[in-house]
Amino acid sequence: MKVARFSKIGFILAAAGSAVGLGNIWKFPYITGEYGGGAFVAVYLITVVLIGFSIMIAEMFIGYKGRSDTVSSFEKLAPKHKSFWKYAGFQSMAGLMIMFFYAVVIGWIFDYIVLSLTHLPSSVEEAQNTFTQMAHKDFFTQFFYLTVAFMIVTYVVSKGIKGGIERLNDYLMPLLFIIIGGMFLYSLSLDSFSKSFEFMFKPDWSKLNSKAFLVAVGHAFFTLSLGMGAIMTYAASMPKDSNLVKSAFWVVVLDTVIALLAGLMLFTFLYEFGAGPDKGPGLVFISLPSAFYAMGVLGNFFAVIFFIALAFAGLTSAVSLVEPMVQYMIDKHLYSRKKASIVMGLVFYFFGIVTILSGLDGTKEYLTWGGSNFFDWVDFITASVMLPLGGFVMSIFVGYIVPKSEVESVLKPHLKSFFDVWYFNLRYIAPVALFIVMLNMLGIIKF
Repeated sequence: MKVARFSKIGFILAAAGSAVGLGNIWKFPYITGEYGGGAFVAVYLITVVLIGFSIMIAEMFIGYKGRSDTVSSFEKLAPKHKSFWKYAGFQSMAGLMIMFFYAVVIGWIFDYIVLSLTHLPSSVEEAQNTFTQMAHKDFFTQFFYLTVAFMIVTYVVSKGIKGGIERLNDYLMPLLFIIIGGMFLYSLSLDSFSKSFEFMFKPDWSKLNSKAFLVAVGHAFFTLSLGMGAIMTYAASMPKDSNLVKSAFWVVVLDTVIALLAGLMLFTFLYEFGAGPDKGPGLVFISLPSAFYAMGVLGNFFAVIFFIALAFAGLTSAVSLVEPMVQYMIDKHLYSRKKASIVMGLVFYFFGIVTILSGLDGTKEYLTWGGSNFFDWVDFITASVMLPLGGFVMSIFVGYIVPKSEVESVLKPHLKSFFDVWYFNLRYIAPVALFIVMLNMLGIIKF
């Protein structure tokens, strides 16, 4: 039986599609605004290089050599204690758990595409009320769009690597780049672009604190889709003559460029039409729609294509979040791809409904524990525990468990003289940084 493989460019687009998601276009701009702009961006770029790039190469290496699901790949590469190291494949569960709320947020984006076609809120107050009405009072709208997201993602994953995932990314990723690039080019013509550029790239070190550093490390890791089994599972389907280092480089570059372009474009629009960059998580769903309204008819056009771009980014990431568990069910439990896709789709669909109910007035009190609802708990467990732990485990596994000679045979021809620098970073810098981030997020240590 011939195993489906990505083409070389197909893998880069799929991995970039996994990495380029809501974290780039939604989260990166608002945390940049919260932590002072340029100084935060500088730290973020450093952590992308020192931690994100290093771990991505390691994760690609495990998948490329293992040629299987995450559990089996760790088992195959571990020289001993294979029955222990198979549990390192837990990270494939992280992606599926993220889909519990990620699919709901994609549903919100679908709703905002329709909203942008009809009636944009005229003020921040109206935008706040619109979002609150939808997220906390309107079950059926959220349920409908969650169902749409479930059907799209499940169908694409069921079609496999070549016919589904690669084809989706072949179309959506270039369109995403065109939309974000086009909006960025328009923002260059606005008077506020220089102010946005200064905010993003002129560091104010007085605004940088230890928490900002930890947030930068955590986000650099999250935005590259590391620690959730997606990159590892995709790498298992890379062509055998692939250059892992070059592939990782292009994924990191595409991911980072999209984040920077989105930040510059969004801040320009916000400054131009009377809003600021420090609006927190509501920046995209509350502040930005009112800024688009101030642009008149052109604002409706930009709002529609922006939320379409956001939907594209969400969907390309969503299929990568589900694929690791689908591949696990195929390899370990001999499910057909169609059956595995439907089963995993129904899992995130069911818990997506739970996520919706956890935010609704009248039901949220039954799904709230310790002051946090189901949505918040899943977000905390995945972002604060599972993802950094996954990265920590991969750095230890490749840095200490897999024989160095085996790692060298694959990576040194491409890293050349930088191999020792990368290997040192993987063994000593990345795991320490991720361990500290995890302890801080868990509240064990405070900065």
